[in-house]
Amino acid sequence: MAEEILNPIVLQRADPFVYKHTDGYYYFTGSYPLYDRIVLRRAKKLNDLHDAEEVAIWWKHDSGPLSELIWAPEIHRVDGKWYIYFAAAPDTNIDDNTFNHRMYVLENASDNPMEGTWVEKGEFKTEMSTFSLDATTFNHKGVQYYVWAQQDLEIKGHSNLYIAKMKNPWSLASKPVMLTKPELSWEIKGFWVNEGPAVLVKNGKVFITYSGSATGVDYCMGLLTADAESDLLNPDSWTKSQEPVFQSCPENGQYGPGHNSFTESEDGNDTILIYHARNYTELVGDPLYEPNRQARAQKIEWDDQGNPVFGKPVPDKRWTPKTPEVLK
Repeated sequence: MAEEILNPIVLQRADPFVYKHTDGYYYFTGSYPLYDRIVLRRAKKLNDLHDAEEVAIWWKHDSGPLSELIWAPEIHRVDGKWYIYFAAAPDTNIDDNTFNHRMYVLENASDNPMEGTWVEKGEFKTEMSTFSLDATTFNHKGVQYYVWAQQDLEIKGHSNLYIAKMKNPWSLASKPVMLTKPELSWEIKGFWVNEGPAVLVKNGKVFITYSGSATGVDYCMGLLTADAESDLLNPDSWTKSQEPVFQSCPENGQYGPGHNSFTESEDGNDTILIYHARNYTELVGDPLYEPNRQARAQKIEWDDQGNPVFGKPVPDKRWTPKTPEVLK
């Protein structure tokens, strides 16, 4: 029987991302609460990430476009090298009703991403120079795709989801295609948001989860689904679930689950949902810097049609902080 997951798997790391590598390690990263660095840790078991040693592999610049609000790093393996995709801003201003983030890429040619040199590959540019963040990448049928969130000033809201083919790990090979924009009631509470995409290919389908609304109790997850044989760059290939697939669960003490990623169990038999949530609703201080969005994990079930059933966020099994102080 698979080992029970003890939540939270990592304390005070929002936007959690877990990559299970062929070396048997789970590599973990997420937003550091001070938004000033990118951190990595690794363990052979999900439960062991909690106490694993953490290494800061990159720090924000003193000034310029990479000097503020380092958000939502993801670590990926592409063409035999490690890449980290993240967002950064030149300031903490809010312009055009959003922050001023752009997307960036780091590269590491070492076998172990905890070591070696991380090289800045520059800004990941799209056709629009607007607020953009939460990039992820996946390979399907030999094609590398890039999926991200970005603001279009001609569309109401803060961010939509886009997809494109990649020329290499730091640039696009095709025009961006919008897959979804915030429009449903559960996507527009507090903020009009579609963000934090995560990709799962299984059962002959391609699934993209994403998060909607402001990052408090209303934060929740939506789902896009396409046939694995379809043209993923055609918006008509995708079906958007009209209801959230994962949301707050007061009876289990879990609020605002979202910004997820996917991995698998140690034995490879189960798909595991990685996400963040808080276990209380009364925040202290600035919500942006309130650090207690903890990283959590749980097994995904599947229905008769091969679609994921996320269920409800499970109760905590470990102690979690409820203070505004960042744990070191």
